[in-house]
Amino acid sequence: MSTETTTSTGIHDPANGVTRRTGSSNIQTSAKEVTTSPPQAGLENGAAATVVETTETTAEQLRRAFRRKYRHVEALHSESRPSCLSHDTTETPSFLGFRNLMVIVLVVGNLRLVIENIQKYGVLICIGCHDFRKNDLQVGLGLYFLIPCHLLLAYLIELVAAAQARSQRLRAEKRDGTTSPTEDQLKKFQSTWKMIWVAHALNVTIALAFTTYVVYYHVHHPLIGTLAEVHAIIVWLKTASYAFTNRDLRHAYLHPVKGELDALPEIYKQCPYPNNITFSNLCYFWWAPTLVYQPVYPRSDKIRWVFVFKRVGEVICLSVFIWFCSAQYATPVLQNSLDKIASLDYFSIIERLLKLSTISLVIWLAGFFALFQSFLNALAEVTRFGDRSFYDAWWNSEGLGMYWRTWNKPVYHFFRRHVYSPMRARGWSHKTASFCVFTASAILHELLVGVPTHNLIGVAFLGMFLQLPLIQLTLPLEKRKSPSGKLLGNTIFWVSFTIFGQPFAALMYFYAWQAKYGSVSKNMASSLPPPVCPAH
Repeated sequence: MSTETTTSTGIHDPANGVTRRTGSSNIQTSAKEVTTSPPQAGLENGAAATVVETTETTAEQLRRAFRRKYRHVEALHSESRPSCLSHDTTETPSFLGFRNLMVIVLVVGNLRLVIENIQKYGVLICIGCHDFRKNDLQVGLGLYFLIPCHLLLAYLIELVAAAQARSQRLRAEKRDGTTSPTEDQLKKFQSTWKMIWVAHALNVTIALAFTTYVVYYHVHHPLIGTLAEVHAIIVWLKTASYAFTNRDLRHAYLHPVKGELDALPEIYKQCPYPNNITFSNLCYFWWAPTLVYQPVYPRSDKIRWVFVFKRVGEVICLSVFIWFCSAQYATPVLQNSLDKIASLDYFSIIERLLKLSTISLVIWLAGFFALFQSFLNALAEVTRFGDRSFYDAWWNSEGLGMYWRTWNKPVYHFFRRHVYSPMRARGWSHKTASFCVFTASAILHELLVGVPTHNLIGVAFLGMFLQLPLIQLTLPLEKRKSPSGKLLGNTIFWVSFTIFGQPFAALMYFYAWQAKYGSVSKNMASSLPPPVCPAH
């Protein structure tokens, strides 16, 4: 193998009429000699790799020198390539620029609508114009402190059950844990559980029924009523989880089959039953950002107060933003829709829905971020709650089923753990268990929306209940692996949710509220531009 080293080579460039120097250390190697010459004795793999690399480097240098000399002969079309957006392209292009464009278009378009709205109606933001009655504030504050008392009653019920379980275990004969409970032991446990279950059911039912009655008949403003109803529903769900979880832990404590206690989650060993039945344990569960009870949760090492202040600031800013959008933009659109609904002008109603869909989506997205990202993360940081997976990437949902599994994971985990899974374990089919889950969820949605607005018209119930056929419709699209199927499923999800879902429900409940009481705002009693607030 022979090489020739040239210190300087002159190359004439016909494009510029000058002579260029290619460098002081160009190495010219005979490729034929490299490939045909037998390897020298003792030549190692590293040396061979160095020779190949040197050959490639030299060839690349020669190609670059050639391109610099002959500028007009470069082969721009040297291989077959599809267009970037064609279906037969081998690489999926990034649409980051289009996403940024869509954000800009949405911001500019909605900003224009807001400016047009202000020019037409004037500034509608006015705290003193809203009908916040003194009685509503007093009743709402009273309910806030009264509702958690039912959690205390649940703790007392479980405290009695834990004491009874301790005494029963002390009196029981020694068992080696290799057999299941006897028939008498099982009957005794079931009879005890029935009494505990009745006590818990009466407790949580009275709590929710009392709150619903007070909000429906004695709280006028829907915002205060919604906060009270949400609190009551959360306590209802937490109490149910507290009772069901301790029931299973109590059974494993009294009648452990061999290996069952070892099969419990590893984290539960930090606080085994009945050591978890304490007031402090229940208080932590009350404030923890979860609806599913566990004796122990993963905890963070410390509280990052800067993180907490940032999240609280986000909640405040987003709440003000939601209030501004609702009062300044959504309310006039809803107000101007009343005569269209009364006259059953369907084309005008559809136009109102389309106009309302944009601001409804903006308000909903802001509310989602304020609740699930900002508020729950701030609460988790204060309580040092470690598992902060409150949602997944629901915006990429390929169907309605995936959406309901990913957007509100605390509620999803509750129904899956305490309703769906037990029914499946008892032999019920998937469709029957899903039917029961969505029926219970539909009832809670109607209570959450219909009670504070004093109109149980069933729109929220039907909106939730009709998710079942939509889930079945988009289920085949979720299973398809092709991008077109996923795109179609995601499109159906967004259209059904943002155009025909929330805007229609908001329009119906607003119409029912106006027909019954008039507007919450004292100055929005008609569709005409409101007068200037006296506070101004």
